[in-house]
Amino acid sequence: MFKRILVPLDGSDRAERAIPVAARLARASGGTVYLLRVASAAHEYWTPLVPEAPITLAQEMLDNEMEELETYLNSVTIYESLKGLKTEPIAMRGAPAPSILSIVDTHHIDLIVMCSHGYAGMTRWVMGSVAEKVAHHSIVPVLILREGGSAPAGLHLDVTQPMRVLVPLDGSALARAALAPAAALIAGLSAPAQGALHMVRVIKPLKPLPLKPLLTPEEEEERLNQRNQMLHKARTYLESTSEHLKEGLVSPDVVEHNPTITWSVSIDQDVASAIIRVAENGEDAEGAGVFGRCDVIAMATHGRGAFQRWAVGSVTERVLNATRLPILVVRPAEIDTIQHTRKIDMTVIPLF
Repeated sequence: MFKRILVPLDGSDRAERAIPVAARLARASGGTVYLLRVASAAHEYWTPLVPEAPITLAQEMLDNEMEELETYLNSVTIYESLKGLKTEPIAMRGAPAPSILSIVDTHHIDLIVMCSHGYAGMTRWVMGSVAEKVAHHSIVPVLILREGGSAPAGLHLDVTQPMRVLVPLDGSALARAALAPAAALIAGLSAPAQGALHMVRVIKPLKPLPLKPLLTPEEEEERLNQRNQMLHKARTYLESTSEHLKEGLVSPDVVEHNPTITWSVSIDQDVASAIIRVAENGEDAEGAGVFGRCDVIAMATHGRGAFQRWAVGSVTERVLNATRLPILVVRPAEIDTIQHTRKIDMTVIPLF
């Protein structure tokens, strides 16, 4: 599970919605919550209207803001949701996104929890754009809570209804990199109950043949066979991935968290829309009966497979911007090496 959890704050109530979620995860793992507040850069205090302002004045203003930030963070550490947990407040100067990423490195953070929007006080930095920058560049998973969306902590208390995370797969190893972090997240949020992990594969419907409004019976049968063949491959892939997860052959860390595992195939022209529909509404799960809505979506930032080559990076961005659910963004370690050795083709190639 995640043990060193970073919560970036800007002083707003909306940003603080991330605290109970981080606290719940830390309580399950016996970990630490790091509370970060970033002070304005010195140049923000200088304007053309006061070119003669002494350097000491700017320094005094910065020192005062740092003191205010430290006071604010100390007040946050005594919140009820953090009671009994190890917390570490961090106040620093700099640009928000780079500061967050630097703390990840220096404090060995293994999860960032933050809200997508919110601004307050003198810094007035927009959490939406900061969250996207952090998610794009962070080497550790980032759990983003959408403004106005549901926070996963405390959604229900019925242990017979486990919390569920949706992981979209495209057949690539990079997309599967989200499985282990997703299992760890849902285990922490569900503790002491058992979490649930649902995998979905999205395939595109048959396209009409150009200049061919009517098909012969033979042509219709051929296209139907093609469709059934692709559905069979998708189902076989998900079924085998499910079995391999349970046996520890794929993402061995998943076995440690012991989630209930289900899967389904969705047919849709738009991959991002299908992912959101499955997550927010639920649907029949092939071989696993019926499942309800999911509580979190977990996706890798990139991925590409020979079977269905949809660009996980761009799809993740679209899902993040459209879903009401929290989304866990995972950047696979392999992506850095891959991007240095070849240019990743981000073109969506139709399935049929």
